[in-house]
Order: sequence, then C-alpha cells, then structure tokens
Amino acid sequence: MKIGISVGDINGIGLEVILKTFSNPSMTELCTPIIYCGSKTLGFHKKALNLTEFNYNGIKSADQALPRKVNMVYTWEEEVEIKLGEENETGGKYALLSLQAAVADLKSGKIDALVTAPLSKANIPLEGFIGHTGYIAKEFGVENHAMMLLSEELKVALVTEHIPITEIGQHITIQKVYDKIKTIYKTLKNDFGIANPKIAVLGLNPHAGDKGAIGKEEQTIILPAIQKAKDEKIVVYGCYSADGFFGTKAFQQFDVVLAMYHDQGLIPFKAMAFESGVNFTAALPVIRTSPDHGTAFDIAGKGIANETSFRNAVYTAIDVFRTRHNEHQNSAKPLPLSQFRREKFRMDFVKD
Repeated sequence: MKIGISVGDINGIGLEVILKTFSNPSMTELCTPIIYCGSKTLGFHKKALNLTEFNYNGIKSADQALPRKVNMVYTWEEEVEIKLGEENETGGKYALLSLQAAVADLKSGKIDALVTAPLSKANIPLEGFIGHTGYIAKEFGVENHAMMLLSEELKVALVTEHIPITEIGQHITIQKVYDKIKTIYKTLKNDFGIANPKIAVLGLNPHAGDKGAIGKEEQTIILPAIQKAKDEKIVVYGCYSADGFFGTKAFQQFDVVLAMYHDQGLIPFKAMAFESGVNFTAALPVIRTSPDHGTAFDIAGKGIANETSFRNAVYTAIDVFRTRHNEHQNSAKPLPLSQFRREKFRMDFVKD
C-alpha cells in the first residue's frame, strides 16, 4: 500500500520523526511511503540529524513511487528558510502546501492512506482552519466524524474537539452524543474488526452531575443519548464520572471511551501513552492517522524527538487498510500488526 505523509511544520519535529521512522529498512517492507516535501527542505533535516545514509526516490507524482523505497513528491522547489524551534508563518505555509498536496492525492486514489505530521494551527494561512481532523473531514464532505486516540491500553473518542472550554456546553446535545456513539461503534467494527464493541460514555460535570446537584446535562442530554443508542442494540454504558472512571482503571473493561471534551479524554490518554499513542479520524471514507503529539518546538533540532508515536500511526494506517480491504473482498480479516511484531521491527533496527 502507498502511504502519503504530510510533513507538518518544517520548524518542528515532524520531519525528524518521519526520517527516523523510515531510516528503519523494515518499514518499506510494510508499505510504500510517499513524503510531500521539497528536496532542499528534506536535505536540511537530513543534515541536521546527520542521517547521511538516508536515501529517497524523488518523483513528480505519487503514481511514480517505487516499492521498497522511501519516495518524495517534489511539492515545492525553492529553498526555504528553516528556523528550527521557531513558530512562524513560514512553517505554517509549507505545512499547508504539504497537506493540500497529500489530500489531493488521497482524493484521486494515488495514495491509500495519509499520515500527518504535527503542525501549529495558529500559523496555517487558511481561514477557519482548526486542525487536521476538521480540514480533512470537510474536504471529503463528512459531518459525523470523530477524533479517536488509540494505544495498546486505551481508545478514547471525543464529542467536542478543539473548541474553548467556555463553549463546550452549547455543543453537547442529545443528537451529537448519539451520533458520536454510532460513529465510533461503526469504526470499531469496520476498521478494527471488533465484532460487538463495548462503549463507555463519560459525564460532562464533576461526579457526572451527582444526580443533578452539579449540573443537569447528564440527565437531560447524555443519558437520553445513551438510551437512544441502546435502543439500537449498541452495547454502551454510562455516564461515568471521569476521575473515578480512570482512577479505578474501569476503562480496561471497554473497547472505547467517549469523552465530552478534549482534555477530559486526552489528559488521561497522554498520561498513559504520550510517546506511543495514535490519532485516528473515524468515519472517513479514507484513512488518516497521525502521532498524538504536537510540533514540540522546544526540542526541534536537538535530535531527541521520539518517533514511536509516528511509527505507530503508520502501523495503524496499515492495519485499517488491511481490515477494510479484506472486508471489501469478503475474505478473512488479517491479524493486526501485533505488539510482538512491532517490537521485533524496533529491535531489528536497534541491532542494525
């Protein structure tokens, strides 16, 4: 399969984790990577990381990509002023160019999946841009999508994503919570091969509202949405008080946890899997994953960024592609890349 890769902010750690991931020759046995970048930009990061033996195949179009090679589509030709660790307009400009080129090829079928390296939303020169998830969903005309974070221990999905805390309440409705439950139910079945997913739903308020004493949303919105999903034979439970739910490790009894807002779900997730987690956009007709971290300007250029999350994002894209493809062919589902196999690739690379 062909995996397109947008490079994110060129002043951040995106290209570092990309180059480190595909310096492992085992990766091109699993997929054909296609990076959307400029040769001088890629060369700058190669030199900064002292990856003198890292080679790639420069191409004008993704359909020219060679298997068992790292490929790079010439997305811009000019030499760009790169200031590692600095958040500026240049980083945003080229992050958007890379993303737009990759999404165009995803639409046309030239690539089978997209893995996006991190960017800074504030620097993207596109009105209304609030992140990869919303941008890609809009490009494919999908309204009922969901941001999911995945790790070996925990899957978390969000009802609301990148909005201010003061606006969360007005975005929590019965229909929206119900739609998110249905969306993640379908994606766990269709993309991850879980036959009968078990879903947990968190409350919005402290102690899940304490029966209305600390807020009414649980009783008037969240519980009716859960009941609506139960009426359709979806296995869903809640709503749970977030602190006790994670504190007692109750999440281990479920296939996915639906949180009401960004930090409610992502703080416990990143506490457990910051360097290994994967961001997955559910309910798209295409496959998109990314690492669960940001641009990390504070360590950009120091050569210390951990590529595990980005590598796992590639693995997840491969797993979902294989599951979807075999569903389409009505054949037996392939086993996902197991933790053992992932560890084997890592150890082979260390030994090399």
